[in-house]
Amino acid sequence: MELWYTERQTDGVALSCKVIQTLHSEQTPFQRLDVIETASYGRMLVLDGMVQTTEVDEFVYHEMIVHVAMQTHPQPRRVAVVGGGDGGAVREVLKYRSVESVKLIEIDERVVAASRRFFPQLSQGLDDPRVECLFADGIRHIQENKGAYDVIIVDSTEPVGPAVGLFSRNFYVSCYESLTDHGVLVAQTESPFFNRDLIEKAFAAISSVFPVSRLYLASIPTYPSGLWSFSLGSKRRDPLEVTPNLDGIPTRYYTEGVHHAAFQLPRFVQEIVAKATKGGE
Repeated sequence: MELWYTERQTDGVALSCKVIQTLHSEQTPFQRLDVIETASYGRMLVLDGMVQTTEVDEFVYHEMIVHVAMQTHPQPRRVAVVGGGDGGAVREVLKYRSVESVKLIEIDERVVAASRRFFPQLSQGLDDPRVECLFADGIRHIQENKGAYDVIIVDSTEPVGPAVGLFSRNFYVSCYESLTDHGVLVAQTESPFFNRDLIEKAFAAISSVFPVSRLYLASIPTYPSGLWSFSLGSKRRDPLEVTPNLDGIPTRYYTEGVHHAAFQLPRFVQEIVAKATKGGE
């Protein structure tokens, strides 16, 4: 008998994967956490029935949420990762020699524990002496640490439950205040096919707070529609004017060419950005 895992991504769309075995399942204080091994995507981390990361395509998401922002900042030394308990974003941040400290602010410590056990290739950086794992409310932490970070990476789950506040204008204002003079914020902002309203709201909020705001895209097969958006806010530098330097920084998806190509938006996404900014940039 074949077993399949199905994520109902919208009322009319689902992703199904053949399951080899269930490796772990628990109800944490915050959410349902499952780790399954699939035939096509390897091990898969699922929270409340939604795919968070897989062994096969995780590198796309983690490289794109990290390197665009890290390359935009002239000298990132102190970095905060809000969410991201799997450790993938932290792994990518640590590739920069300039980094002195990384704070991982994850509300659910069971996500980190599961990642350490089942996704060592993702969580390998969590024991680096530069990393501190804080099991706390990311919104409150950012509010209470003004001027503390050069880069803030919001590696959140979908906007349900504890993650809802991570998509609000109040939170982006707190991020602005928590950043240094050349600070950069990046947040995952869902699918332009299925989450147009969310992107409009989030990007409008970020663009109202930061002098420079840009939306960019990446292709991530296991996320709804396969096309994913990220919203960036910068206090000074424009990522479009940056020439990435990947000397000593190994990547599999992100390149100098991809950095600039990711901002070349299809017309329907340009329209989302234009509506969010009431006339465009």
